[in-house]
Order: sequence, then structure tokens, then C-alpha cells
Amino acid sequence: MDYLEFKIECLEEFREILIAELAEIGFDSFLETEEGIDAYASEADFDRERFDELIAGYQEVAQITLTEAVMPKVNWNEEWEKNYDPIEVEDLVYVRASFHEPKSGFKHEIVINPKMSFGTGHHATTFQMLRHQGEIDHAGKRVLDVGSGTGILAIMAHLLGAGEVEAFDIDDWCVDNGNENFDLNGLQTRMGLGTIRQVNPMGTFEIVLANINKNVLLDEMEIYAGLLPSRGFLLLSGFYTEDIVDLVEAARPLGLELIKQSSKDNWAALILQKD
Repeated sequence: MDYLEFKIECLEEFREILIAELAEIGFDSFLETEEGIDAYASEADFDRERFDELIAGYQEVAQITLTEAVMPKVNWNEEWEKNYDPIEVEDLVYVRASFHEPKSGFKHEIVINPKMSFGTGHHATTFQMLRHQGEIDHAGKRVLDVGSGTGILAIMAHLLGAGEVEAFDIDDWCVDNGNENFDLNGLQTRMGLGTIRQVNPMGTFEIVLANINKNVLLDEMEIYAGLLPSRGFLLLSGFYTEDIVDLVEAARPLGLELIKQSSKDNWAALILQKD
């Protein structure tokens, strides 16, 4: 099965949102480049009409230029070895691929087989989520990772001493990769498949993590709030700094108070606490 390769040059602040949008229409692998992203889709499953519509919607605002090619089926692990760099979140955690050497000077280490772009920590959203996790006591807590991707935030919760970790994602590719990464890091839980409404997590969670996108966060905010006990924490990211007001306003009527906010490369992250 051949793959279509699209080399997309765009403004840096649009890379992650384009990856998310392309994943929704069937693209299954991505590589970030200095100019933008390389996106890959199976030729058999490619929907030209939806792709053209998506690109047209971002063409001007993201300053997109596009090059298309057909290539044989890709060895993604080999491609990642060429393009993946370890991640350092201050002295808190060192996130490396299994083909990288360990590095001293960090409180924690996460080892992953990076088979896709989501959640690898290179994005400013995941970096900030990891940093915020390091500021919250996880010891013995129940933690829920919504839209877990490669599972890095769930693994971080485990390393920080969480008593129980649940995680799920809507993409079966993420679930397979996430479970592999859980095994690499000694996390016994299995990642579920589906939306939060389909998975329907039961009970309360002292910490809920959600690094998705603005529209999903707004749609699911009431569910997150309902899963938190009094003084429980909700950590959010996946949206721009200009969207902070909308998220905070949606959270406030649900008894969620803004404790801290941060931004990196115009991407924002919030720590909210239930009253």
C-alpha cells in the first residue's frame, strides 16, 4: 500500500492545529520540520475533497505552501530515528525515544517508541502539561488522562506516584502506541478507546488531564467538572492564549477556579481547581 506525502510549509503557530485537523480526515503519521510538517495518508483511504477543503480554509491565515508526492509504505520507526529529539522539561523529566541514551540530572525519565506526532512533548501544549503536573501532588491520587495520545501524561502521573491512572483516546493508533509506551514505563493500566462519553469513566478523580483542543474542551467541560471532587484539579491545554478567557468563563459556572496559567509559543495551559 502506497502513501501520499504532503510537505506543508506553514506558520509555526499553525503546525499543531493542522496535525489535529489532518488526523481527523484520515492522516495517520506526521513529522515536524523546520518549515512546517510532513503529513502522510494511505492512498487507498485518502479523501481528496475533504483535504482540499481543509487546506483552503487555512491557506491564507497559515500561509500554506504545499508539495505532494507518492511514496512506498514507510518504516515510521526509521523516520522517527532521523527526526525525533529528546525532550527536557526543566529538571523534572527527560522524555526520550527507546533508541536514545539515558541522561542524568532529571527527577524522572519517560521512554517512548514515538510512532506519531501527538503527545511527544515537542508541542508546547504537552511541555506545559508535564510542567504543571510536576507542580501538583499526585501521590495516591486517581488520575484521568483524556485524549491520552502516546500516553506521556498518564505515564508522568504514574511516575509522580498516582495511585490509579485511567487513560483513553479516540484513535486506535494512539491506543496501540500508548499501551506499548505504558509497558515500557511500568504502567499496568490499558488505554481505552473512545470519547469520554463512550468510555464513561466511573467514580471521582482528584486530577483530570485534558490536552485536546478548544472545541472539545468546551463541549466536555461539564463532564470533567462532574468527575472532580472538591479541591480536585483540572489541567487543560491544546488551545491558544487568546482562548484562555473562553475556557475560564466556561469553567467558572461549574465551580472551577483558575489557579495558574502559562503560555509557550502562543499555546496556553491552565490549572483549575474545583471549589
